Amino acid sequence: MSHHFDTPTAREDPRINLCDYYLFRSRPGTTVMALTVNPDAGLSSPDTFRDEGLYAFRFDLDGDAREDVTFKVRFGPVAHADGFEHRHVQGFEVRRATGSSALRGGDGDLIASGRTGETVTPTAAVSAFAGLAPEMFAGDAAALGVFRTAFKEERFDPTAFQNSKNYFAKRNVTAIVLEVPTDLIGQGKVQGWATVSLVGHAPEIQVSRWGLPLITNMFIADMNIREDYNRSSPSDDLSRLSGPIGGFVEQLTRLAGSAADPTNYAQRLLGRLCPITLPYELDTVAAFDFSGFNGRSLTDDVMDVMLTLATNTALGDGVAPDKGRVRSNFPYFGPPYTSAEQADVVPHGAAAKK
Repeated sequence: MSHHFDTPTAREDPRINLCDYYLFRSRPGTTVMALTVNPDAGLSSPDTFRDEGLYAFRFDLDGDAREDVTFKVRFGPVAHADGFEHRHVQGFEVRRATGSSALRGGDGDLIASGRTGETVTPTAAVSAFAGLAPEMFAGDAAALGVFRTAFKEERFDPTAFQNSKNYFAKRNVTAIVLEVPTDLIGQGKVQGWATVSLVGHAPEIQVSRWGLPLITNMFIADMNIREDYNRSSPSDDLSRLSGPIGGFVEQLTRLAGSAADPTNYAQRLLGRLCPITLPYELDTVAAFDFSGFNGRSLTDDVMDVMLTLATNTALGDGVAPDKGRVRSNFPYFGPPYTSAEQADVVPHGAAAKK
C-alpha cells in the first residue's frame, strides 16, 4: 500500500484510498491489471467497496497523458453472505470504454459481472475478481517517517532504514483484478494509471489517483498538493507537480552529496516520473526496477527502487514482498491473511492512540 492513508480524504474513507496498481502479462496475449484499496482491510479499514465509487484502470495509447481506453468497475450495496453477519458480498460490473466515454461516467461495454470474493470468467479470455487479498507491498513505514523528519531538519539519514521491519507484513487489502486479451487495451507501449471517483446524484468527482509507487508518501509532503495530485489528470503533472517533486529531489541529493549537479539530476528524474503514469510495453515481461519502469509485478520491490532514485544512492529498507503469497494462476494474489495469522498485527493507528 505505497499510498496508504496519504491524504485526509483517504483517511476519511479507506474504500476510496488507492493504495497500489499492478500491470503485467499473465500469458502471451493476455494482460493483468490490478488495483488495491482499503489499507489494513478487516482491521482498521472495511473489507468492502464503496457503492458510489467508480474504480477505473486508465490507459493512454498515444503519449498525450490522456486516457484512450478505460476499464471501469462499479459495485452494488453491501449484503451479508449466506446469513454470516461478518462476511460481506457485493455485486459488481466491469465495463470497457473508449473515446469520450473513457474520460468520464460509468458507461461502456459490459465485459464481466459477478459477486465479490468469487472469480468471474464470462469468457475463456476474460477473468475478474474483487475482494479481500494479501498486501503485496513491503516497506518500513516507520523508517520512512524518520527519514522524512531528517529531511525536514535538512539532514540526510540513510541509517533510518537499518531496522528492516516490514510494517505491512500480514496485512490485507481489497483488490480488483482483471485479466483481458491484450488487444482489448491496445498494442505496443502504453501509459497506465488507476483512479477512484465518486459518482451518483452529483457530478463525478475524482478523489484518488495512482500512477507510480510512493509519489505521495515519499516525494510530496504537502497535504494540499497531495490532494491536488489525487484529483488531477496526468496531463497536468508537469505544470502542477514538477516544482514540488523536482525541488524535493534536488534538495535531497544535495544533502546526500550524491549528485555533482543536484538541479540537473532532479530534472532528469522528473523526465522519468512525470507525467505520473506506469509505462508498459504490452505483452512483455513486467519489471519495475532501477534501470527502467515496464509495468509492475506483484513481487517487485518498489520501495528500494524509489528510495534509490530519489536519493541517487544505493538505498533500501531491507524488506521485500512475500513471494509465498502469490498464485501462479488468476487472481494471482494468494489467500488473504487469516485472523490467526494476524494475531500479533497491530491495527493501523492503534499504537498511536494508546
